[in-house]
Amino acid sequence: MNQKLKVIDIYRKKINLLKKHNKSYFDNDNPTISDSEYDSLKKEIFNLEKNNDYLKKLNLSKKIIGSPPSNKFKKVKHLKPMLSLSNAFDKKDMNDFVSKINNFLNFKNQNIEFSSEPKIDGISATLIYENGVLTKGLSRGDGATGEDILENLKTINTIPKKIKGNNLPSLLEIRGEIYIGKKDFNNIKGNFANPRNAAGGSLRQKNPKETSKIPLKYFAYGFGVIEPMIFNTQKEFLSKIKSWGFLINPLSKIVNSLDEIEIQHQYIDSIKSSLDYDIDGLVYKVNDLKLQLRLGNTSNSPRWAIAYKFSAEKAVTKIKDIVIQVGRTGAITPVAKVEPVTVGGVVVSNATLHNEDEINRKDIRIGDTVKIQRAGDVIPQVVSVDFSKRNHNSKKYIFPNKCLCGGATHKEINKSTKKEDAVRRCFKGYDCNYIAREKLKHLVSKDAFNIDGLGKKVIDQFWDLKIIREPSDIFTINYNKIQNLEGWGKLSIDNLKKAIEKSKIIELDRFIFSVGIRHIGQENAKILAGFFQSIEKFSKLFEKNDRKKILKHLIDLDGIGEIQIESINNFCSSDKNINIIEQLIDKLKINNFKTRNKKGKFSNKTLMFTGGFDKMSRSEAKSLVENNGGKVLGSISKKLNILVVGNSKPTKKKVDLAKQLNIKIVKENEWYKILDL
Repeated sequence: MNQKLKVIDIYRKKINLLKKHNKSYFDNDNPTISDSEYDSLKKEIFNLEKNNDYLKKLNLSKKIIGSPPSNKFKKVKHLKPMLSLSNAFDKKDMNDFVSKINNFLNFKNQNIEFSSEPKIDGISATLIYENGVLTKGLSRGDGATGEDILENLKTINTIPKKIKGNNLPSLLEIRGEIYIGKKDFNNIKGNFANPRNAAGGSLRQKNPKETSKIPLKYFAYGFGVIEPMIFNTQKEFLSKIKSWGFLINPLSKIVNSLDEIEIQHQYIDSIKSSLDYDIDGLVYKVNDLKLQLRLGNTSNSPRWAIAYKFSAEKAVTKIKDIVIQVGRTGAITPVAKVEPVTVGGVVVSNATLHNEDEINRKDIRIGDTVKIQRAGDVIPQVVSVDFSKRNHNSKKYIFPNKCLCGGATHKEINKSTKKEDAVRRCFKGYDCNYIAREKLKHLVSKDAFNIDGLGKKVIDQFWDLKIIREPSDIFTINYNKIQNLEGWGKLSIDNLKKAIEKSKIIELDRFIFSVGIRHIGQENAKILAGFFQSIEKFSKLFEKNDRKKILKHLIDLDGIGEIQIESINNFCSSDKNINIIEQLIDKLKINNFKTRNKKGKFSNKTLMFTGGFDKMSRSEAKSLVENNGGKVLGSISKKLNILVVGNSKPTKKKVDLAKQLNIKIVKENEWYKILDL
């Protein structure tokens, strides 16, 4: 296995862990890990993406924003998605953030102003005013859909119920963070795990009178939809809504350089303990709203904002044992069982060791005294070994060469570097019970079939009872076998039935993602769904002769590379995989893929770029195409409709080939005219 495949496997595991914690954090307001652990996991994902450009094409982090809304309240779609923020953890991260903005905007030595605000550890909510009257109040939910908690939000006396002022927008969506002050929490903490849990629980009370008993507060920090838009900067927005009666954080400030960003970050870090609310960092936003609009968003976060977090904490403990775990792609991951230790208020007893090479590089052994850091997984990571405290009888840890299933494990060889991969892997697929079980957990996850009530623990339970062993078993569950199990009453069984029945209708892209083909993330699945359009055409991959022809065409798709094509081929070459997936398809109604923005400038068009542009980056150009319903290809073929040629160093070979194929060529000046720039 080559180095790229190893990195992608690690990346996907961390994404899945983040999704699990999102549900606890956003839906239950009762995180199973500390904020620092959560942030560290996001940092690891960020670092992997930053250091490995090919991970961005996978877009596995898409829509990891929150958790689906609960069933307590009416679900309402947000006027504009409430996205999460990417994170920075040091000055270098912030430098990368600023550099990316300059690159995207194609700025050369231009100064960018940033608005700085403390990041409150509370519950995000959005307030919608129509002609000055508060008409809707929603929780964040999963970022796309929230819960209608208007009556509960109205119990917060400082939230304006009606606003008056000059030049008031007819539609005004204010976003803010609901929290409980530290002093107030001390008076009620016997009933809640932490301030965030108290705020979230209060907002989800069915009876607003119960909510009113909790001293909730808020800070307004941003906006969703404003019609008409009357602001030019974030600073102007905050100043104006303050005059309308909204509370904004008094520590908000404009900064103009990386040095000023660092000074502000260090200052707020030094006074955070004296504040009456919990913060875990600062949020920096591009102050100019027109630049925000140009920058737009990635799959799940704005390009124009970032959360600069405060430092994580470390602790010292002792390794009692080292065990291995098997992932759904067969990756063998070592885990250290450590003596329980409190790290930033969270008691931990496990720590990840990543892989065999990591153990050897750090010379980690059973019995060692180690420093651990909250890494955001369910378990933290081992940072270093204190060799001065090592027992002289300790022995080097020998990594097992067999999977828990008893099958042999191997390290793949990178075809280009000829170097051995760091991750040892079992390649038995569904024939390995440990892999098969993890594949089931992926299939029922939020971004796949999204079956409420069929989480990881339930999959483990049903697996052990042999109720579910293959994906299609989910849709033929014998409910008589579970009705007498602890925790399974009539209501929970009925809810599970409904959730499974609902999941039988699924979109093609979600189905492709759920199948769990290695290296095929959510964005790749959408690209493939756009190519195949229907499950019938996708199923042609299962036929050897058809597959060979299809794979040749996939290389033309921007975002699908040799790694993905090889992985698809390997997956579809397995008779067992095909049999399992075909049985699953028989139980489902898989909807054809629907193209977004059919009325856009580039609807049903394919474009490709060559050369650099004077007014925008290639990334911005690609984003504009996709937002206008078009597709961007990675190579020139007869399927290409338009080749856009930038003024700076276009590839002559591409231009000549486009002419030979009679492909429309658009030069840079004409490109701007099409975009009305």
